[in-house]
Amino acid sequence: MTATPTLRKFLLSATLVADFNVFAHAAENFIASYGSSPAPFQINVLPIFIQETVQKASQTRYAIDIDQPDLVDGPPRHNVTTVRDYWVNHYDWFDVQDQLNKRYNHFTTSVLTGSRSNFTNPVPLHFVHHRSNRTDAIPLLFIHGWPGSFMEVDHILDGLLNPPDASSPAFHVVAPSIPGFAFSPAPQEPGWGTQESGYAFHALMQQLNYTKYVIQGGDFGGVILRFMAADNPASVVSVLDNFWLVPPNTTDLQRYSQNLTTQDENTLIETLNAFDTQLSGYRLIQETRPLQIAIGMTDSPVGFAMWIYNLMINAVDHYAWTPEEIITWSMMYYIQGPYGGMRFYKEALREGVFSGFVFGDPFAYVHQPVAISEFPKDIWYGTPLDWARRNGNVVVRNAHNSGGHFAAVESPDLLLGDIRAFWGNVSLSNVGVFKV
Repeated sequence: MTATPTLRKFLLSATLVADFNVFAHAAENFIASYGSSPAPFQINVLPIFIQETVQKASQTRYAIDIDQPDLVDGPPRHNVTTVRDYWVNHYDWFDVQDQLNKRYNHFTTSVLTGSRSNFTNPVPLHFVHHRSNRTDAIPLLFIHGWPGSFMEVDHILDGLLNPPDASSPAFHVVAPSIPGFAFSPAPQEPGWGTQESGYAFHALMQQLNYTKYVIQGGDFGGVILRFMAADNPASVVSVLDNFWLVPPNTTDLQRYSQNLTTQDENTLIETLNAFDTQLSGYRLIQETRPLQIAIGMTDSPVGFAMWIYNLMINAVDHYAWTPEEIITWSMMYYIQGPYGGMRFYKEALREGVFSGFVFGDPFAYVHQPVAISEFPKDIWYGTPLDWARRNGNVVVRNAHNSGGHFAAVESPDLLLGDIRAFWGNVSLSNVGVFKV
């Protein structure tokens, strides 16, 4: 029998695990240790787990399509078979793992979230940390969302570290994994949501000696940064959010029912309504019964990949996801098990980020300078500026003509342009504090 790439590496590597003086997180299927200070980390997923994952993928049972347009009920069978066949016949996790280890400076640590938090034990974190060669570089915390991971920073990382000219700002980049995502282990008790994640990420930045910093994020990252800005006004200098959540209030909806709203307000209300009623079934399940759905997803790698692909494909403008990307994105959850990432929605519901079928508004006012970037295939595109300013000191609003929810992935040049324009304006973004 000819060994597959996965099996060859399993035969080569399986005997090595016992020789390392590290703690293997058996439940998460990867080897890692989390000390009290940052330490270099290399992704090392247990080979037996990869072998079992490929076997499970090979045994995928397909749903029977009905005669209707693609994506009406979810990903059609031809999408599923394409991913399954690529996974079984071409995808090599260990090559991907090597690329990730070469591309990024990975670290692990553990942090204490302080007296504001309900969690008193150290919180284990994985993060990526790259320092620019520029002496005037600004510390930037990049926070990913669902169904992404720290990998969302990839297409903008080099542009952040090494801008094209000295007049553009450079950044030291910290991109952590939210607990329950990628290689930050999931909390073992309820109560860990977006605000708690903010406590942990602030503690991480202090641990790295970044006493002041700026934040960029979208999706859950755009939510976490709002809690962080309000909770840490002395440290968070300014933020750029490409998911500035501002749901219509009771007065807005009453005006809408009376045909008194503007065209921009109409568009936003109708876009949100369409998302809530047609595309957010995944969210309602994860908000209410995440374990119920996670049981099946934990046992079906292709099933989980299609679960997140349904959002990935509906939230981009013209970006063509490859089977390699779909599988690797799904592995950022599947390796430790998708339950932790999925139930993050239940915690967000508890916090008020969601309110049943619609978005909530639990945020305190952000007094620091705020820039927002909007892309047409995201649900907050066209948010009226007066709405955006209800909960924050929004000084810049960028509305682009292309792009979608995963701005750093699909539209890196546009997002980098917004980043450079905002943080390159010293007085507007308040980054002069870094030169004192």
